[in-house]
Amino acid sequence: MEEITSRKLASVIARILDDNKAKDIVILNVGNVSVLSDYFVIASATSTPQVKGLTTNVREKIKMLFDKIPKGNENDSKNTWNLLDYGDVVVHIMHYEQRNLYQIEKFWNHALKVDRNSWEEESKEYAQYN
Repeated sequence: MEEITSRKLASVIARILDDNKAKDIVILNVGNVSVLSDYFVIASATSTPQVKGLTTNVREKIKMLFDKIPKGNENDSKNTWNLLDYGDVVVHIMHYEQRNLYQIEKFWNHALKVDRNSWEEESKEYAQYN
C-alpha cells in the first residue's frame, strides 16, 4: 500500500464523495487552528439513507485503496450526521438540514479552504469516472 499525505487522503475522500453524488463538498485545512486533525472533509446528503451509504462507501474505498480504517466512527441513530475519524483527516457526512443547522464551516471560518480544482487535480487518478 502506498503511503499517503493527509492532504491527498482528504482529496481522495472528497473525490469518492463526489463520485457518489454527495453535495457541497468542502475540504478545510484546520491544521493551523486545531490539534484535532489536519483536514476536515464536509459533505451534504439529501437523505438519511444517502448519509449512511456515503459513510459506508468512504470507509470501504479507503480501506481498499490505502488499508486505512477510521480510528473513530460516530453516527447518530437517524444517520443525519456521520463522522469518520482518520486521525489527520476527519470526514463529516451530514444531511443537508443538519449542515444548515450547525454550520460547522462558519465555526471553522479561520481555517483555509482547499480549492475544489486543487483537490480534484490531486485525486484524479482515483476518479471512478474518467
